[in-house]
Amino acid sequence: MRRLTAAALQLAPHPGPLTANSVAENLNRAVELIERCVSATGAELLVLPEAVTTGFTPGITAAELWDLMSPVPGPTTEPAQQAARRLGVHVVHCTYERGEERGVVYNSALLIDPAGEIRGVYRKTHLFPGETQWVTPGDSVTVVDTDLGRIGMAICFDGDFPELFRIQAVQGAEIICRPSALLRSADIWELTTRARAYDNHVYVIGANATGTDPAGVHYFGNSLIVTPIAEVVARAASHEGWVAAQLDPADAMRTLTPGSDRAQGFDHLAERNLTLLEKHQKDLIGQARTPFKLGGGLGGGA
Repeated sequence: MRRLTAAALQLAPHPGPLTANSVAENLNRAVELIERCVSATGAELLVLPEAVTTGFTPGITAAELWDLMSPVPGPTTEPAQQAARRLGVHVVHCTYERGEERGVVYNSALLIDPAGEIRGVYRKTHLFPGETQWVTPGDSVTVVDTDLGRIGMAICFDGDFPELFRIQAVQGAEIICRPSALLRSADIWELTTRARAYDNHVYVIGANATGTDPAGVHYFGNSLIVTPIAEVVARAASHEGWVAAQLDPADAMRTLTPGSDRAQGFDHLAERNLTLLEKHQKDLIGQARTPFKLGGGLGGGA
């Protein structure tokens, strides 16, 4: 990994019912924000929120969503690819992706390089309850070699599952991008983003949606950039816009805590007890559930 400036972008979906026109408008606004951010910050890696082409909750059936979306690459990715090529930057672009047959839709994040080529596609593997109504889960991990460093991707609810981030870290990821449309609480958002960075000593760029999606669900923004020692070096409010920070591998693991005179002296990856993990590997992949009752008679909600 080399020294670079990264940015997490947040913007609101086009208001009202989801249509082909609103998808086009969302893409145009995402490209405009990319251009403004690069001009203002010189960012070389820009991460857009989850499902930026539509908003997270589409308010239509999986078959109807399939009709509006495109395969990858396709019309839902081409404007972002053109922007990356024109500006000479890396972009993590997020869209629902048309699958092999009508009704099969993936929640996808794509890493686009400065030539405008899609270098990697990650399909969300951990679907939030309710999302299964319109999304088919992916089944693979994506870590991509770039001239910035090794970049992994996870999407929103994926961040609640340490195993996915650990796999990427073991595969050599130095930066993990977490595009999201998280609405539970800002505390949970920060907690999970910082924990995944610290667990694995990686930079995590969390780009969270703001505004209201086509189904009327509200998002709070608060996009974050977190260092490998869990320091939040950039934090957005709820407004549309971006946060940017310089990521410097020479400083990533220099001190035990931010600004401390104590050198960092341990490595979570190197110091895993592999004997223990091997002994309990069946437990790690076995079925399980919380011993506590879900909901307790309260109403729904994320």
